[in-house]
Amino acid sequence: MENDFSKVNKLSDDDFYFSEEGYRVFTEKYHLKRGYCCKNGCKHCPYNFKKNPKPKNIKQKIVMAIKRIEDYDKVLPILELYRCVQSEGSRFGRPTIAVRTTGCTHRCYFGEGGWCDSWQTSIHPEKGGFTFNDVVKMYDENPHIKEMMLTGGSPSMHPTIVNELTHLANERGILITIETEGSHFVETDFPIGLISLSPKFSNTVPVLGVVTPKGNITDEKMIKQHNKFRLNKEAISKTLAYHSDYHYKPVWDGTEDGLVEIEEFRVEMGIPKDKTFVMPGGDCRDELIRMYPLVFEMCAEKGYNMTGRDHIIAYDRARYV
Repeated sequence: MENDFSKVNKLSDDDFYFSEEGYRVFTEKYHLKRGYCCKNGCKHCPYNFKKNPKPKNIKQKIVMAIKRIEDYDKVLPILELYRCVQSEGSRFGRPTIAVRTTGCTHRCYFGEGGWCDSWQTSIHPEKGGFTFNDVVKMYDENPHIKEMMLTGGSPSMHPTIVNELTHLANERGILITIETEGSHFVETDFPIGLISLSPKFSNTVPVLGVVTPKGNITDEKMIKQHNKFRLNKEAISKTLAYHSDYHYKPVWDGTEDGLVEIEEFRVEMGIPKDKTFVMPGGDCRDELIRMYPLVFEMCAEKGYNMTGRDHIIAYDRARYV
């Protein structure tokens, strides 16, 4: 049986070559045949896309100052705080405390897969309602839980919160996983235990004129905002080098082009396959069930890890789970 993803295998000998390290490198001919620029800074890109220059040193302006929270009773941009089980990536199945910040640089739209499944932190950001003492209390009430999932939105927009959480984790022996698209590099006093990297590829760009979850219409401003921060490879490189560990957790929409972008980014960033966990696209149970067989077969063929999104399978679009 031939699926959409099998088309990526139909490459001619002059579409690519293998580097000395064993990575597949696509040629200019292949990029011209594909017909568009993926903006991943490919080595033989014929579309004059210019990558961001490499930083001269780690102290460039992209590094944010290390600050501490002074008032633990002050309401922070934390939208959700709850006990759950990690349902994605390499920590799958572990009991964890979820800390969801609000605010995001992106406005992700996945076509038939719908809007970002946490649109209330990005497209229509709601106000936070929790203090740092609320986070401390959650761990006091659940001393058996030794993991934290810091998610969003984009948690790296709140470096002071992130840094303070590393102090709590260090004091209590908690492993922090921070879910990030990689837009910002955040320097912390204690390294984050696990970076869960989900970069946003071209299949996440909002479509002009589409209705948002609260009835607004997407416009050029929203699209420009999304693309401005979409792939900050400088910040991503620093993040992966600075913190303790990471995994690469891309969302696949089932298309050939989407799979090519996932692989090109992995190769360029030097990410091994055993750190790659591919997620099915979709913001509801029915869409994920439709996508699961495609991702299952593709990962088995390509050698990636597959990760489900079992909180959506279990609770569909319900929040705080």
